[in-house]
Amino acid sequence: QVQLVESGGGLVQAGGSLRLSCAASGRTFSTYGMGWFRQPPGKEREFVASITWSGDSPYYTDSVKGRFTISRDNAKNTMHLQMDSLKPEDTAVYYCAADSRGTWLRANEWKYWGQGTQVTVSS
Repeated sequence: QVQLVESGGGLVQAGGSLRLSCAASGRTFSTYGMGWFRQPPGKEREFVASITWSGDSPYYTDSVKGRFTISRDNAKNTMHLQMDSLKPEDTAVYYCAADSRGTWLRANEWKYWGQGTQVTVSS
């Protein structure tokens, strides 16, 4: 099985930055699609960003374009989400996801998930 562990969440003021990391273990994931989702309080889990195994076709939800950057390092089995210009609306539990078939916009299409890391942005 593939195990995913997120880190890097925390409390930050509006306009600040955080860098989330996702470490994969159990199997190599160099050929897996990877993505980030988030779940704000009282809302359903929503797509944030995704990246293919090769690093091609990074894709972002409109609300984070220009502020967030997704990246991966296959040699280290890690993925990152650089979050800049954070807004209170970004407050959520952020989840790392992986799938051997590619990338998807719907959360229930992804096979592997991390436990989540809390991001709180204060105004």
